[in-house]
Amino acid sequence: MSDLLTRPATPDDLDSVLAFWKTAAEGTSISDDPDGVARLVARDPESLLLALRRGELVGTLIAGFDGWRCHLYRLAVHPDHRRQGIASALLTAAEERFRALGGRRGDAMVLDRNEPAQHAWRAAGYAPEPQWSRWVKHLD
Repeated sequence: MSDLLTRPATPDDLDSVLAFWKTAAEGTSISDDPDGVARLVARDPESLLLALRRGELVGTLIAGFDGWRCHLYRLAVHPDHRRQGIASALLTAAEERFRALGGRRGDAMVLDRNEPAQHAWRAAGYAPEPQWSRWVKHLD
């Protein structure tokens, strides 16, 4: 895995990230558009982590910190590159970021139907908290 590089996304990466998610990410988000991802990177320039192998985008993870909680979204690895340690490398980079910012606990958004993702999260030491439910309200 020595040829794997993790780094924050730049505005120049955003079109590639959106195209990548169409192939590698399960489900869609209301913010999966150029404006939504641009706002993320403008607000928190180090939050969107990329994994690149020989210059090719092979993984992403959003590691957002609001000063109170550490939130993880969009852990996605290209189907041709799964089970090669890419998700682990991204999670390690996110956890290092959170520790440096004073974060105490990471929480992840994981689709209930995405069993392969659940396995990856469990392998990384994350577990669901059954006493919590996600409540949402669309603002548009």
